Amino acid sequence: MKHIVKILSLLVAISGFWIGLLQAAIIPRSHTWLLPIYFVVSLGCYGLLMVGIGLMQFPTCPQEAVLLQKDIAEAKDFFKHKGVDVGSD
Repeated sequence: MKHIVKILSLLVAISGFWIGLLQAAIIPRSHTWLLPIYFVVSLGCYGLLMVGIGLMQFPTCPQEAVLLQKDIAEAKDFFKHKGVDVGSD
């Protein structure tokens, strides 16, 4: 719930800043109307950057891989005893 409040407060702040720029005419109106598009594009770039960083720092877990292989072997044995064809080893 707290995350939603943060996002909504950020959107309200950005909207207020944008409306303030429209009213103050500091930036030409033609540029001010493009600010939401720039914001969405930059948010998308930020999201892609965070996904890329997350993929580069993806942890390898050799212990978990061994446990997963044990679970797979147990599942194959279980299904073989039940008469299900699980393929070749």
